[in-house]
Amino acid sequence: MPKLSVVVPFYNVQTYAPDALKSLELNARDDFEFLLVDDCSTDGTAGLLERAARELPGAVHLRHGRNGGLAAARNTGLDAARGEYLAFLDGDDWLAPGHLARTLAAIEGLNCDFVRTDHVRCTGRTRSVQRVPFGPQSVVADPRTAILPADRATSVDYPYAWAGMYHRRLLDRGVLHFTDGLRTAEDRPWIWRLHREASSFAPVGLPGIFYRRGISTSLTQVGDERQLDFIRAFDQVLADVRADRDSGRLLPKAVRTYCAIIAHHFGSIERFEPDVARKLRLMSSAALGRMPQDVLDRVLDSMDVERSTVLRRLRPGRRVPSGANA
Repeated sequence: MPKLSVVVPFYNVQTYAPDALKSLELNARDDFEFLLVDDCSTDGTAGLLERAARELPGAVHLRHGRNGGLAAARNTGLDAARGEYLAFLDGDDWLAPGHLARTLAAIEGLNCDFVRTDHVRCTGRTRSVQRVPFGPQSVVADPRTAILPADRATSVDYPYAWAGMYHRRLLDRGVLHFTDGLRTAEDRPWIWRLHREASSFAPVGLPGIFYRRGISTSLTQVGDERQLDFIRAFDQVLADVRADRDSGRLLPKAVRTYCAIIAHHFGSIERFEPDVARKLRLMSSAALGRMPQDVLDRVLDSMDVERSTVLRRLRPGRRVPSGANA
């Protein structure tokens, strides 16, 4: 059994894949395997991965017959993984030399279910370190304690699957798989499930992952209907939290985060195609109607005026508190 399996999805990233593959080479060990999942690319990505499978130690090339999205590609890699530990990388990002070995040493030393790492956000030539929103570092904690408070950024707001490493027991228990078919926000139900169902974790710093932002082909930059999958993703978060033993404590956080994401999309609605913008408005209104209304009342009252006004206007029935300008 390999010590570590790294799942790396690729889709039409021939410009950036060489950086990712070179960084894997600089992290390779005899007991590491790299599962390179081509999600039915139509550019030159497949050829790069075929070559890597021949030349990169531990590399295995897996190819989808049709494009399934990031969640499906990660699941394909997880299904093939044989390692005692698991990690992720996206095909347009890259790793610092030796990052995987350092992270592996950290999780083995702490003997916990998973660790979370800082990362470096790269926008053009600009670099900034993004920290795990939980402390102190290298101290094992209950993952549930990292979900709250509702009105502050917490670990469930740091959903990046590649920013960490995970023990295989989580995979065997079904915690690490993603909701198949989600084209965006696939990491949101995943991070909530991870923090609700794992037993132990620790933030460990180690900002050795370089996350490339602002790529024109990235779904975060594309205003088509795939963006609307965030509704289905957060509906799943709410359903899971409602069934949780701590639902009363956790629902305000889940509802507030859902509302914040809806408001975020309306803050840049001009990037959406007109038909998609109309669907966004209708689906967001319906989503607000599905939320527990007493919790939603408290959340809207606690949010800043700009966002709460947007959300109140979308809300079915337009519940406007006395004196509010909605």
